[in-house]
Amino acid sequence: MAKPISLDEERAIYLVLVDGEPVAFRPGATLPRQHARFQPECESCKTHATRLVKSHDRLLQSNLEAGSYTKLYSFHHIVNGFAVHTTSSQAKRLELAPGVLRIEKDRGAKLMTTYTPHLLGLPEGIWTREGGEKHAGEGITIGVIDTGIDPTHPSFAYNPLNPYEASRSTQFSDGACQLGPQFPVGSCNGKIVSARYFSAGAAAALPLNASKDLSPFDQVGHGSHVASIAAGNWGVPVVVNGFMYGSASGMAPRARLAIYKALYPEGGTIADLVSAIDQAAQDRVDVMVLSVGPNEPPEVTPTFMSVFDISLLFARRTGQFVVQAAGNKGPGEATVVSFSPWTMGVAASTTGRSYTPTLTMGDGHQLHGVGLSAPTPGDGLVQFRLVSARDAALANGSHPPATNLPYVEDCQHPEALQPEVVLGSIVICSFSESFLNGTSTVTAILDNAKALGFIGFILVANPHYGDFIAEPLPFPIPGIMIPRVADAQILWEYYEKHTYRDSGGAVISYGGSAAIREGRIAAFPDPAPIVARFSSRGPDIIDSNMNPADVLKPDILAPGQQIWAAWSPTSALDPILSGNHFALLSGTSMATPHVAGVGALIKQAHPTWTPSMIASAISTTARKHDDRGQPIMSQGSELYFLYPSTPFDHGAGFVNPSAALDPGLVFSSGFEDYISFLCSLPNLDPTAVRSATGTPCNETFDSPTDLNLPSITISALRGFQLVRRSIKNVANRTETYLCSIQPPEGVQVSVQPSWFNIIPEGTQYLEIKFNVTQVSDSFRFGEIVLTGALDHIVRLPLAVLPVSMQ
Repeated sequence: MAKPISLDEERAIYLVLVDGEPVAFRPGATLPRQHARFQPECESCKTHATRLVKSHDRLLQSNLEAGSYTKLYSFHHIVNGFAVHTTSSQAKRLELAPGVLRIEKDRGAKLMTTYTPHLLGLPEGIWTREGGEKHAGEGITIGVIDTGIDPTHPSFAYNPLNPYEASRSTQFSDGACQLGPQFPVGSCNGKIVSARYFSAGAAAALPLNASKDLSPFDQVGHGSHVASIAAGNWGVPVVVNGFMYGSASGMAPRARLAIYKALYPEGGTIADLVSAIDQAAQDRVDVMVLSVGPNEPPEVTPTFMSVFDISLLFARRTGQFVVQAAGNKGPGEATVVSFSPWTMGVAASTTGRSYTPTLTMGDGHQLHGVGLSAPTPGDGLVQFRLVSARDAALANGSHPPATNLPYVEDCQHPEALQPEVVLGSIVICSFSESFLNGTSTVTAILDNAKALGFIGFILVANPHYGDFIAEPLPFPIPGIMIPRVADAQILWEYYEKHTYRDSGGAVISYGGSAAIREGRIAAFPDPAPIVARFSSRGPDIIDSNMNPADVLKPDILAPGQQIWAAWSPTSALDPILSGNHFALLSGTSMATPHVAGVGALIKQAHPTWTPSMIASAISTTARKHDDRGQPIMSQGSELYFLYPSTPFDHGAGFVNPSAALDPGLVFSSGFEDYISFLCSLPNLDPTAVRSATGTPCNETFDSPTDLNLPSITISALRGFQLVRRSIKNVANRTETYLCSIQPPEGVQVSVQPSWFNIIPEGTQYLEIKFNVTQVSDSFRFGEIVLTGALDHIVRLPLAVLPVSMQ
């Protein structure tokens, strides 16, 4: 007799893969060609999908207790499986059921959180080749899996006098445009061609607000930001708090957008993401962009074989170029959360742009800070009284004990300040521990400043907590953040020198003064790109034990710090941005759609190229130097210092769209190659690959490093290893290439042949030999460069850990 289910047992979401082919790979199915035109949805597809859904229901009914579960989704297009909300005991029963290949607990999903088209050379480079911004991305559809979209934003407006070219491959079924709160009829307007929301997982695990969340509308702003970076309209004015910062454009401004909302203000689930991925693959979008995802490796499953990563493998199989955020856990080692070789993991860089307001003190000294701020009245030339929040409270006569001083100093509570003292003054607020734990905010300072009539405010570093990292936030009143303790000390010394006190320390008069100068004008004092501090680093890992993998991650570097793009004025998670239609944000979330848009432009120019060919073109043509000709540097754990970057920071280098359009050679991999890669992983039973992918290990590589990637990573080189690569000439002329090598320290590298001629569409095989000459306890880096007689340069990064001579 079955053990009865406990009513008190906590439920969770589980992802289940079952035996049997999904719709896209059913017997007799043919995968869509890369350049296939629209085809109506086949009746056999619908029939097969219905059959799979019913089989999922039968499996649950026959193995689990009635009332013990809720099925959330059936996945049926690129993976065969379902998501179920049930208890751990019922999940264990399900794991033993016939036909169940894999079951995995949902670990949740998170967000990974203008000038950049010019930084990448788009207007005068690849856009020109595509016919200018009026045609860049034409005929391509980008699928954005994120927090939704604001359909009223001008970045997504549709001009009926300039209709879009029909998509080359996408097909949308009935219900492609779901309606709901703030997403009425007409929201899918031609620019936005499809919009859906996926909420079953979130509704089971999170407190959703049905009156707001159950709609493709973007309550957060993140999805709109990502979508507009990838494919926002060209030349949209960026206006915040009445000030125009310039114009914004997506990377592929004529590409169309398919929206798949799978994250909410309260969070997200892998179940909703996988369902969105399954739908996007069914819709045959050309490019899939994920600036969201799990923020940690799976606990038990190898990283490449989680349900999430396997769904991306099958999306790649059906022709989608998948671009994924590398994560925001830098600068620590092995922090990337884009694991698999079939996705392009994107790291984030600076743009060289900064917004730097200036604080001018009464003695003429100036301090530079951070903040998108208008000047104090008089254009920053008129001085105003300088008052510290601590003294404003003490003048109130309350004299709080020292333990309560942070309550006063960080300007979070208007009742702690004497109104007549702070009115018309520039008030100094101090950084406190409360900012670290999130209980104090800049938004509260702004609210109190407006309520009490500050003429301006200064948020200064506190020596007890050290320098802090400040992002340029839009301030509706004059304000400046001084994040360096050394600068804060200069301010305090001036303040104390000009503040007169009685014998008890109470202020008699405030003699210090200051003015805040304009902070909304961009300057470009620094080289770019520089790898951003927050950007997650390699090496890639194969499991939660942090064992390194033979895959280079991140793959590529793109602009991701201080990026202007569209925003939803609802701004559910960021009150300081509420009411704004644009936001300046940082994160690998911002870098990822840059590469997605570039991928769309390459797809437009080369419609027959496979996703791996596009990825290869982007990687092998990447730049390794900044805009001043110096090697790319990286921010690290120590503020204000830079370090030489490695491929574990920047991948192949900084994305170079114009060169990627004409790479000369490409490294191509197909679905069977990825299966062979999985089957060659050490200590992995072939049955595990079969259970995750439904595909047997008919062929394996000698080593996982033989997967035909545009990079070579060897996580444990012992003595000697032979690595194989094949390259294809995608240029229209025969070309001679010469191989040169910059070997990693402690490793001898040779390439055969050392030079070759290759005809158009021809293939050349390379054998690369690695020999350890000096053992190391850390990875060493180098590269192979293939230089063509017709000016093509193909770079292959090397990352090798030489562990022994034998």
